[in-house]
Amino acid sequence: MSAPTVNMALTPEPLRKRPRHVVENDDYVAFLRRIIRAYSRRIASGDIEAIADAVQLSQELDDAIAQAVHGLRSDWGYSWADIARPLGITRQAAQQRWGGDRT
Repeated sequence: MSAPTVNMALTPEPLRKRPRHVVENDDYVAFLRRIIRAYSRRIASGDIEAIADAVQLSQELDDAIAQAVHGLRSDWGYSWADIARPLGITRQAAQQRWGGDRT
């Protein structure tokens, strides 16, 4: 039996064959949605001071999305079109929203 002639470690896979690294994300996001809804009900029951915490949470979520987009682009090589597709926006819109300098 002869050795393979192609060094697979040096041969890049086409982007469409890239493995999907998802670890129970559907269940995790459903869990987060339940928590957020429950938190809003707690605030609505009269905890007016907590509304500021909810706004802060919203800002942290925006930051987390930006970090996720940056990771998808820099670590995994996804294009703006790849990122825009599941969001239902154009690649230009994705780049305008998340393509600026990260601080």
